[in-house]
Amino acid sequence: MISENSYFDDNVKSLGYTSATGKSTLGVMEPGEYEFSTSLHETMTVIEGQMTVKLPDAPEWVTYKAGEAYQIEAHKSFLVKVSTQTAYLCQYK
Repeated sequence: MISENSYFDDNVKSLGYTSATGKSTLGVMEPGEYEFSTSLHETMTVIEGQMTVKLPDAPEWVTYKAGEAYQIEAHKSFLVKVSTQTAYLCQYK
């Protein structure tokens, strides 16, 4: 079953699905600044565009471009800035 998710006044939208490797979401973010919280371990891969991210306990922001990924542990919050529409794949463990 495919689920639809919408966050931050419809500025972040994703489709959730389950594959042989587990649960994932495929989504798009409009330009803006967002704070996300995790309930599971997440691997976030930028598909198109770029994200500037402040991971938990990280001293500085890091920019991830298309094809690059980062990980966030469960029960953490992190900050994301995008300047253009950005597509992503988020895989959960």
